[in-house]
Amino acid sequence: MSNLPPCPSCGSEFTYEDGSQFVCPECAHEWSQDSAGDSDDNRVIKDANGNILQDGDSVTVIKDLKVKGSSLVVKVGTKVKNIRLVDGDHDIDCKIDGIGAMKLKSEFVKKI
Repeated sequence: MSNLPPCPSCGSEFTYEDGSQFVCPECAHEWSQDSAGDSDDNRVIKDANGNILQDGDSVTVIKDLKVKGSSLVVKVGTKVKNIRLVDGDHDIDCKIDGIGAMKLKSEFVKKI
């Protein structure tokens, strides 16, 4: 088979070359061949205002968020303490009082 690297975003093995870039057909992630050997350790996650987030930070929700599969809603202004940054579509793992464990997108929070 081919010796192309797997997608760094979703891990798919079905990547292909397009000029000087690699492309993942499953998640549409594109990356340069020069950065194919680099690790994703230096990934920077920012909040809605552009502030850099780190593990253990406290954030505030800036938009009402419906909880999928439930009738619960995370209201604007809800404070979330001790966040944990993770890879994936939802950048933040956290525990919200009254709701429980949640995954949030960094674009819907601001750092306190």
